[in-house]
Amino acid sequence: MTGKIVKKILISSLFFLLVLVSWFHLELNAPLKVLPKKLLVEIQRGESVQKIAMTLKEKGIIRKRLVFLLAYKLLYPRESLKAGEYEFILPLSLKDFLNKLIEGKVYLHPLVIPEGLTRGEIAELLESMNFFKKEEFLEATLQTQLISSLDTDALDLEGYLFPDTYFVPKGISAFEFASMMVSQFKTVFNEDSRRRTSELRMTTREIVTLASLIEKETSLPEEKKLISSVFHNRLRRGMKLDCDPTIIYFLKKEGKYKNSNGLKKKDLSLDNPYNTYIYPGLPPSPICNPGRDSLQAALFPSNEQYLYFVSKNDGSHHFSQTYPEHQRAVQKYQKRFSLSKGN
Repeated sequence: MTGKIVKKILISSLFFLLVLVSWFHLELNAPLKVLPKKLLVEIQRGESVQKIAMTLKEKGIIRKRLVFLLAYKLLYPRESLKAGEYEFILPLSLKDFLNKLIEGKVYLHPLVIPEGLTRGEIAELLESMNFFKKEEFLEATLQTQLISSLDTDALDLEGYLFPDTYFVPKGISAFEFASMMVSQFKTVFNEDSRRRTSELRMTTREIVTLASLIEKETSLPEEKKLISSVFHNRLRRGMKLDCDPTIIYFLKKEGKYKNSNGLKKKDLSLDNPYNTYIYPGLPPSPICNPGRDSLQAALFPSNEQYLYFVSKNDGSHHFSQTYPEHQRAVQKYQKRFSLSKGN
C-alpha cells in the first residue's frame, strides 16, 4: 500500500513538473499577445532587476513580473542587465527581450549632419534634437588633441567634424560625439588623401580649408572640381581668391551677417584675415565642415585653366578663363547683381 502511494506521488510530482516546465517554456518563448508596435524604454544605470521588471510590466512589455525575475535568475544567474535605451518591436518573447538586455543592444539614434555646416551650426542642430546643449558641443570641439596628428595649428575642430549620418546611443557625451566625427574624418581623409596632399605641396589644414570654400561655393557635385581648379589656378598665380563665403564666415562669427541682405560693397573692404578680397591665399582656417566630394575636389581639381566663375542664379555657375570673358558673363547673368563671385 505504501509503495502504491509513493508511486502515485512520484507520478503526480513528475506530471506537475512536466506541466510546470511546459508552462515556463510557453511563458518564455510565446510572444506577448498585443498589436504590433514599437516602444522605447530606458533602463537607468544602477536600477534593480525588481524595479526593471515593474517598469516593463507597467508598460505592457511583459506579462508577469515574477516570471521575468524567475527567467532571469534561472537563465542568466551571472549576467547583468545593461543600462541604456532600448527599442522593442512588439510582440516579442520574454527570452528575446532578456537576451537584448543582457547583450546591451541599445537603440541607436540616427543623427544626420549635413555638409557645409560650421561647428556652431552643428551645435545648434544637436541642441534642437535634444542631444546636447550648444555650449557643451562647442566646448567639446575645442579639444584639438583629437586632430593634432594631422593639424598642429588648429584652434578648434572646424573643418574636421565630418558630415555624415551617425548612429549614437542616448547619453553619449558631446566629447564622445565630436571624437566620433573626427574619427570619421580620418577614415575618409585616409593615407591616399594625405599622400596626394603632399604631392600638391600643401598641408592637411590647407586642403581642408580649400575644401570648405568649395563646399560653400557650390552644392552641385559636377561643379566642385571646376571650382577647385579656379582656386588652385589662382593660388598658383598669387591671385586673391575673392571668395564671398569667407567674408560671410567672419561676419557670422561676429553676429553681423544678415542673410536676407547678402554682402554689401563695404563688406569687401573689411580688414580681416578671412577677407579674401584683401588678403591673398587661403583664409586662416576652414570656414565650414566639408563633405567627401569637396575634399576630393580639393585634392583632384579639374585640369582646366579657369580663373573666374559667376553664379547663373539657378544654383550653377559660368566659368571663364579671361577677365573680359568673365565681365561678359557677369553682364549676362548678374545684371541686377553688383557682387560677382570670383572677381
